Amino acid sequence: MTSTEQAHDTTRPPDSRAAALPLEAHEGLAPVAVRDGGPAAARLVSDSLPRTIARVAIPAVASTLLMTIFGSVDAYWVGTKIGAVGIAAVATSIFWVWLVISIAEMVSVGLTAVAARRYGEGRGDAAARAAGTALVFTLVTGLAVALAGHAVLPQLFAVMHTPPDVTALGMRYLGTYLLGTPLIFGFFAVDAAFRASGDARTPFILLALSVGVTLVLDPVLILGLGPAPRLGIAGAAIATVATRSVAFALGLWLVVRGKQLRIAGFDWKALGAICRVGLPTAATGIVFSLIYVFVTRSATQFGTPALAALGIGHRVESWLYMIGVGFGAATAAIVGQNLGAGRVDRAERAGWIATAFCTALGVCFCVLELWVPERFAALFTSDPAVILEGAKYLRIAAVSQLAICAEIVLEGALGGAGHTVAPMLSSTAITVSRIPLAAWAATRWGSGGIWWVISLTAMTRGVAMVWLWRAGGWKHKAV
Repeated sequence: MTSTEQAHDTTRPPDSRAAALPLEAHEGLAPVAVRDGGPAAARLVSDSLPRTIARVAIPAVASTLLMTIFGSVDAYWVGTKIGAVGIAAVATSIFWVWLVISIAEMVSVGLTAVAARRYGEGRGDAAARAAGTALVFTLVTGLAVALAGHAVLPQLFAVMHTPPDVTALGMRYLGTYLLGTPLIFGFFAVDAAFRASGDARTPFILLALSVGVTLVLDPVLILGLGPAPRLGIAGAAIATVATRSVAFALGLWLVVRGKQLRIAGFDWKALGAICRVGLPTAATGIVFSLIYVFVTRSATQFGTPALAALGIGHRVESWLYMIGVGFGAATAAIVGQNLGAGRVDRAERAGWIATAFCTALGVCFCVLELWVPERFAALFTSDPAVILEGAKYLRIAAVSQLAICAEIVLEGALGGAGHTVAPMLSSTAITVSRIPLAAWAATRWGSGGIWWVISLTAMTRGVAMVWLWRAGGWKHKAV
């Protein structure tokens, strides 16, 4: 430790805690843990930054990669047993799932920033009360979203102009998923409570067990193996919802027992802070989802292969995305606690170092997507037209892998600082441009034009997050 770090270390709250780990926002499975404060917590604001980032991020990345494995296996069974129509149905449903999850992210991002700051200040009880309030709020919100979603389910696919066979399967998948929305939302409050102050090992172990069970449940319900009924695409949704629901229940028990969440009255002040910090990020996700709905309308004119390729492309891209989310969430907690402890310089360096670590992996993914895109596409389908279109998507998207980590990691770091409005505005403006650009590019270059618009705008968002982190406005944010 340097002399400067030692000087700052004397002011660190004695019971500040280590950050716990999140899972990917749009996929969502609760990392859960039990841990009291102690020497490990102190290292977030005093230990070597590369070592601290690796210690916190590696278990988070491992956890998110477990969910990537689940999602990829899920796509494999749907693609190989139901076909290109099944992949297209899940792909178009996922855009609405993203919108639903974005609402839950308001609590996730807001609670992470508020609770991490309270832990950094040495106010663990205030963090636990905020988590309890967030849990009640998010369960009620989840129920409202589930009811609203079922009321307008046919219109959700009509607006995308999806073919009738894709619409029929998509409604079965999305309708089943919406049934579990309240518990999925509840997971986000539990997730954020651990993320702000927890243990890396326990959530990983619980996640590994949960995903292992679901990997078996998925083909059983889709194909009707043994005594189970053959549920087809609805079985895939049931397996997904079951995983999240069980994780929520077990996570809630552990987080209450670990005293990171306490329901003791309704803390309106804490809820206001959570919503104020989290709402911009939620709005960004909602807009992002709606934009993809309209981009899908441009892709629909090229048939089911293009819609299926969009789904395959997102699944392959999720491998790096999930790694970025792990780094970003770990960085968010490190930034939040260091700001709470007055270590602004250390918080800034954490953002840059985590981005560098993750971008090195982005280079590897870029090379692989340029080199063997057909093999990636063939993992999910045997349809030649879908493989051809999927390979085209991946070749074009490869260049965006060089910037996606900067976007995800630094957006997480900015969220950990409570600085979410500027990222929302910049990301939303760039992403909204996809609607007219995709429609224009599709008329000139076909589906490839749409894929180029998606790739280039993703790179632009990465550049915007680098600029915002470098500008430093987040250093003066109070939560």
